[in-house]
Amino acid sequence: MTKLAFLGLGVMGYPMAGHLQAAGHDVCVYNRTAAKAEKWAGEHGGTHAATPREAAEGADFVMACVGNDDDLRGVCLGPDGAFAGMKAGATFVDHTTVSAKVTAELYAAAKAAGLNFVDAPISGGQAGAENGQLSIMCGGDQGAYDASEPVMNTYAKLCRRIGESGAGQMTKMCNQIAIAGLVQGLSEALHFADKAGLDGRAVVEVISQGAAGSWQMSNRYETMLDDKFEHGFAVDWMRKDLGICLSTADETGASLPVTALVDQFYKDVQNMGGGRWDTSSLFKRLNKLG
Repeated sequence: MTKLAFLGLGVMGYPMAGHLQAAGHDVCVYNRTAAKAEKWAGEHGGTHAATPREAAEGADFVMACVGNDDDLRGVCLGPDGAFAGMKAGATFVDHTTVSAKVTAELYAAAKAAGLNFVDAPISGGQAGAENGQLSIMCGGDQGAYDASEPVMNTYAKLCRRIGESGAGQMTKMCNQIAIAGLVQGLSEALHFADKAGLDGRAVVEVISQGAAGSWQMSNRYETMLDDKFEHGFAVDWMRKDLGICLSTADETGASLPVTALVDQFYKDVQNMGGGRWDTSSLFKRLNKLG
């Protein structure tokens, strides 16, 4: 049994922390909305704390899955932050999708405090978190990764170190760039099928078995055709992630024309009132356009 802390109980963090407790670890959780932390402890049998620092005290590993750069800084730094409560040699594992800039900042702060820091963004959505089938892409020191990998495997189907600190976040950017183009392509294919008078389900049954097949196609085409988008990974979060991709591309000199275009399409979805809709709602945007 390992003493752990988990900071952030959103749609991803809530079940991830649950897997850790179910695996026999001693888990203390923190959430900005305390009622959710209390609910989690009541359901899973762990404990909850009023601040990140209290949750992190005595923990061998502190896992976090929060919203953005500022949220991550908030749970790490300051007198009530996790770093202030962690014991020397403990490891902070960040599952949030954030910028490489804040990762570099917090990696340095952790090192200065005698702590380890692993950036470990995740992919697989809410279903992946609930089923313990996440893909985790990691950056950080080899030793810190090796120590934390068994803990992460509690909710992962694949966990891999890509390189030094920041490599995990850069890999997550690749993930979001690839998804953006895939979802737009799938949306256009289904929209085209509808305009051509074809049965979209029959079309997908055939093309999904060939080169056009993808996770997005297999897992989203039915809800797209049924006009159901109140689930999955929210457009608001996707725009946050694509903003990080585009900003980093400016710094590295990468060219992302399709990503930039799809980001604007997601802006259209937000203007339709779909900020909390699943990313597959690009299909709904096309249908609105005609």
